[in-house]
Amino acid sequence: MIDLYTFGTPNGRKVSILLEELEADYTLHVVDISKGEQFAPEFLAISPNNRIPAIVDSDGPGGKKIEIFESGAILIYLAEKFGKFIPADPHARIECLKWLMWQMGGFGPMLGQAHHFLRAAKEDVPYGKERYVTEAKRLYGVLDGHLAQSHFLAGDEYSIADMACYPWACRHEWHQVDLANYPHVSRWKDEIAKRPAVARGMVVPNDR
Repeated sequence: MIDLYTFGTPNGRKVSILLEELEADYTLHVVDISKGEQFAPEFLAISPNNRIPAIVDSDGPGGKKIEIFESGAILIYLAEKFGKFIPADPHARIECLKWLMWQMGGFGPMLGQAHHFLRAAKEDVPYGKERYVTEAKRLYGVLDGHLAQSHFLAGDEYSIADMACYPWACRHEWHQVDLANYPHVSRWKDEIAKRPAVARGMVVPNDR
């Protein structure tokens, strides 16, 4: 049994999408970051960086319990544990991991900064808005260019790299990105949205 600690954010939804795709048994623990629950000592014992998501797998490597934080690490761990959604071919595998790291290092953090300055900052910071909206659009251009040549991020195979990027792309309006300007991203997003497991994962924890 896997314990999932999460909240309704793009980073949290990456992991719930994968768990639904894997049809894995998991127990949901809601960590309401709007109420500061990420700072509770019992959660910090699992995720010392006070960020969701995190998982605890009671049947980890060697049958020993393992605790994992950082969404990218969780995706890799679960994909390898179940042997799904991470390519077996070495070249495709590196392509998958490359785009997963791109999401972790840029497509998530930079879009998150755009969200902050556009929606959460306590004062108007025009420089912050311009900087991060411009960077968001640049990143969408990178993604669009790649998807013009590749059906999914790792090639023909749907993978954890797609699951990592998809929830962020679903918030394109939050960072003032018009998908009409990125037709290949729009095609990719619409195709992934049709997957039943993705639809289920996107509403965790709201419906569980």
